[in-house]
Amino acid sequence: MRVIAGVAKGRKLVAPIGDHIRPTKDRVKEAIFNSLHSYGLVNDKSFLDLFSGTGSLGIEALSRGANSVVFIDNHEEAIDCITVNVEKLNYGSASKILKTDALNFLKKKEYFDVALIDPPYKYEHWGALLEHINAHAIVIESSENITLESDWQIIKSQKYGQTNLLIATQQI
Repeated sequence: MRVIAGVAKGRKLVAPIGDHIRPTKDRVKEAIFNSLHSYGLVNDKSFLDLFSGTGSLGIEALSRGANSVVFIDNHEEAIDCITVNVEKLNYGSASKILKTDALNFLKKKEYFDVALIDPPYKYEHWGALLEHINAHAIVIESSENITLESDWQIIKSQKYGQTNLLIATQQI
């Protein structure tokens, strides 16, 4: 697993052993950031990386010019992995790493320009998660098709193997 573009392009990332973490494939990562970039949603933006796993999506955002990333995961192995990767690439000052439940964090209503959401397969709390998200744009990777409320405008919806990718912005 590696960073695919930006200032840290080609740098390898550490990944924990286990089946609770599914690193995002390079072609999905490329599709995500090409779409976000075309809408001006990367450079100098604040990102939330929910269910961070290795932190690869948030780190990709930082490598491509994001201002800051908050990494959220509730697995100790993931937090250790994210910490190693962030420190290895010197992104500590632009990063906040929290071991907490995603829904509990979202209830604080902190605003982000972009929320990256890649929960475990068969995640059951989509309604509550989407109700509490406070971001201009969301990127969802899921094994299921997700239906959004009408206040979201879908800018990309595509399937990559078993992964459904959905990118949407809040309608103003």
